[in-house]
Amino acid sequence: MVRKIIKIDEEKCNGCGICANACHEGAIDIVGGKAKLVRENFCDGFGDCLPGCPMGAISFEEREAPAYDEAAVKAMQEKKDLVKDMHQCENKMNEMQHAEGHGCPGSRFMQLRGSAIVDNDPGQDMISRMSSHPSRLMQWPCQIKLLPTQADFYNGAKLLIAADCTAYAYANMHEEFMKGKVTMIGCPKLDEGDYTEKLTEIIANNDIAGVTIVRMEVPCCGGLQRAAENAIRNSGKFLPWQVVTISRKGEVIE
Repeated sequence: MVRKIIKIDEEKCNGCGICANACHEGAIDIVGGKAKLVRENFCDGFGDCLPGCPMGAISFEEREAPAYDEAAVKAMQEKKDLVKDMHQCENKMNEMQHAEGHGCPGSRFMQLRGSAIVDNDPGQDMISRMSSHPSRLMQWPCQIKLLPTQADFYNGAKLLIAADCTAYAYANMHEEFMKGKVTMIGCPKLDEGDYTEKLTEIIANNDIAGVTIVRMEVPCCGGLQRAAENAIRNSGKFLPWQVVTISRKGEVIE
């Protein structure tokens, strides 16, 4: 049948993945670093993917295409929900293991600075004093994927949700952004899945005082910003928050 369907200009596409995240039906995947319409029967022709594209690579066209298969879309979404539930269950089990002192030692939860030193490392303060530029990391781990959804170090904390590259691009990251905050880092282009659900749980289920989002100027960092903004909105809380953008030259531009 001839119908309206999206068209992706691969020459313009930078592979940021924004359109794939925006497509609730799952019609778009990132293949070989480019967005591709891989399931034509999943595309409803409404274009939820279109307004978010920073490169203007998506448009509409009318052509011969399979009919929109709502049943197949629903089945795919139910499968994704099942996988998500399994991952949540796995995360809860991991959190319980870490709380009990089991699991990978490298990802054991600990508070490094603040009112309590949970890891009981007597040399930590001495090491900090010996360094002219002490680390301002307040907890471990700091990867969004590895952090628990509930922990003592969240109580009354300000969150720093930062893109991986910002710490390398911006020279004074520790003193200006990390100091006094629980640092959470991620890369929406390299990490699988979306951060929104986990960030929502963290903000909703803990006494969070505020959120700072630090991202790079590159388009793919938009996924991190949107996830954080959606999490604040979904949590139902009214928190002070701000977005800071770092240029590839290491300058604050926003």
